[in-house]
Amino acid sequence: MSSDTDLVKLYSGKILQLAGNVGMTERLSDPQVTVRKRSPLCGSTVTIDVDMEDGHVARFGQDVKACALGQASAAVLGDVVVGLGKDDITRGRDQLRAMLKSNGPVPEAPFDGLEALSPAADFKNRHASILLAFDATVEALQQAEDSKSTG
Repeated sequence: MSSDTDLVKLYSGKILQLAGNVGMTERLSDPQVTVRKRSPLCGSTVTIDVDMEDGHVARFGQDVKACALGQASAAVLGDVVVGLGKDDITRGRDQLRAMLKSNGPVPEAPFDGLEALSPAADFKNRHASILLAFDATVEALQQAEDSKSTG
């Protein structure tokens, strides 16, 4: 898959539906941690705000400036992130990366909605944008853990 026609097919109705329904887009007023990441290849950016309680995401906010694929990925994340721990989100991110880069299976629940992005595996220049919200969230959770252990 690499022609312009294939690229148009990539942006399926499901991906566009997800992209149009990114949740948790209210930034937190005083978050424990904020992480901003940018994909240098395409310029997509995400800013993630996180509050943790007992090792789990208690409050979450995201500002997503990305293509439809990055927005779709952030939408799946935003729908399920509250209540999850760093290990859960790291596992989802790693499974998403494997699905995109090495023909791995669709990520397990609660991230199985990422199946809509499986056709993007053939578009390597889109992978960073798709992974951006997950990468930023894992980094934010690591920072929250680190600050708790040193604070």
